[in-house]
Amino acid sequence: MKRFHRLITGSIVAITLVLGVESAPAQLVVFDPSNYAQNVLTAARALQQINNQIVSLQNQAQMLINQAKNLATLPFSSLLQLEQSILRTQQLLSQAQRIAYDIGQIDRAFSITYAPASSSLSDQALIANAQNRWQNAMAGLQDAMRTQATAVGNLDTNRTQMSALVTSSQGATGALQASQAGNQLLALAAQQLADLTAVVAAHGRAQNLESAQHTAAQDQGKEQLRRFLTRGAGYQPTNVQMFH
Repeated sequence: MKRFHRLITGSIVAITLVLGVESAPAQLVVFDPSNYAQNVLTAARALQQINNQIVSLQNQAQMLINQAKNLATLPFSSLLQLEQSILRTQQLLSQAQRIAYDIGQIDRAFSITYAPASSSLSDQALIANAQNRWQNAMAGLQDAMRTQATAVGNLDTNRTQMSALVTSSQGATGALQASQAGNQLLALAAQQLADLTAVVAAHGRAQNLESAQHTAAQDQGKEQLRRFLTRGAGYQPTNVQMFH
């Protein structure tokens, strides 16, 4: 009887211990360092990917901003003023008096007005040619001075345009604006070169007309002397010295 009682008592104790062991995990929090480290590493990687995406988006946004700046046009343009200056110079050259900048017209003038004096020409023809040569020389000098005055008048406009273009170039926000400012500065240089070319051409024309006048006058003087010697003391040479 006692033995049976001890057996029952031992069974109850064993069941109690087993139940106590099985119920213990439900009441305690177990910390797993390996699992925690893995979770932290995964979160860090995800955060780095997000940061990388943010940086990429920022770079793309900056690239779009830069592209917009590079495509922005220059707010200042001097092309109209430069074209007007060149047009004034061209019009002045086209208004050259008497013998203009035309090869055919020049050839005709030198075949008649500046042709060597011959015995077939009358005294009146000699006087007419001398007058024409003198008027051509005076017209050439006037045209040269007008061209020079126009070029000088353009200097103030060129200075204003250059100052504005340099300011615009220094304040350019993108490649297109800088390129446009540079192109306009080149156009300004071309306009100044056109003025210089016009002045040189007009001055050279005036000098050539004057030289041609002197050369023709010397030749005509020789013809007058020949006629005087041929016709004797009764010949009265025409007075063309005023046109020399």
